[in-house]
Amino acid sequence: MRESLRKAGGRVMVGFEGHAASADVRRLIRDFRASSVILFGRNVDAPEQVAELVRELQEIARDAGHELPLLVAVDQEGGRVARLQAPWTRWPPLRALGRMGSEEHARRMGEALAAELVACGIHCDFAPVVDVDTNPRNPIIGDRSFGDDPELVGRLGAAMIRGLQDGGVAACAKHFPGHGDTDLDSHLALPAVDHSPSRLEDVELRPFRKAIEAGVASIMTAHVLVRELDDRLPATLSPVVIGGLLRETLRYDGVVVSDDLEMKALADRWRPGEAALLAAEAGCDLIPVCKDHAAQVEAIEGLVRAVESERLPWKAMDAAYARIRLLKERFLLPYRDPVPNQARLAAGVGERVALAEEIAARSGIPV
Repeated sequence: MRESLRKAGGRVMVGFEGHAASADVRRLIRDFRASSVILFGRNVDAPEQVAELVRELQEIARDAGHELPLLVAVDQEGGRVARLQAPWTRWPPLRALGRMGSEEHARRMGEALAAELVACGIHCDFAPVVDVDTNPRNPIIGDRSFGDDPELVGRLGAAMIRGLQDGGVAACAKHFPGHGDTDLDSHLALPAVDHSPSRLEDVELRPFRKAIEAGVASIMTAHVLVRELDDRLPATLSPVVIGGLLRETLRYDGVVVSDDLEMKALADRWRPGEAALLAAEAGCDLIPVCKDHAAQVEAIEGLVRAVESERLPWKAMDAAYARIRLLKERFLLPYRDPVPNQARLAAGVGERVALAEEIAARSGIPV
């Protein structure tokens, strides 16, 4: 097997349709060496089904000779972004924790999220959102954020990160370098911000510094044009933002995850293969392509061609692959397949439901 294909497939996270492994995702894992999978509501029915789906995906990877288990991820933030609904615990949005201001409750919520996810075999949660919600016209962040105070957002985000990761789930601080003060949804268009470097440091970057201090396993980029840093490329594709600001200035050495390449902020401007290459050149390690099978194949093949032509240096490819490997070793080993009955018993346990209800009641924000 070509080393270039193994390394490229190891950097692309894929999604798929259905409650069981589709023919497309089987092909991606087997033939294109995709080693990370993201689940959405379209993949979720009951706890037993999710556990069985994850077991099935891992079996496909084992049969295909993958060295390490698949990294299975989900967006389980609470509030309106929660792929696992009832009978799993239903949580209020992070704004509820922000109103309380309680690091202890944020940590406990992280632990509770981790317990339900691990029971299903999910070891990566794309949470918490650490964007600072400073724009009331923002159509995509809003109550997904802890609030408009960067110090509060940083404290609570760090506490939730510790809870998730102590529970065996890799957390992800998102969306770097800040999606809070935008008035466009990057799923639909390319937002831009015009803040000075000093404003970015004082507000947008402060929670990410706290997340890094807390040892966050991954950081997700924003498809946002930050004109004072790079007036040409959105953050996800910008070596100035990812390689310069995040890696060099903030000294982050964990896994950098791009937001989904199929979001229109990027997809309207770049083909999947080129977008994947630009994201990799910028410094992104793990690159989700969440829906379209042709786009997933194009992204992987684009990385293969780039490294074989030496446009993307082998040294950079190896470094990114190694960071993903370290994350997997930390959160997946020793690996045990999820047990459907245990997943059912872990969902919506009384003490976790009571915690969610307490947060909702004390904040005045309903589940």
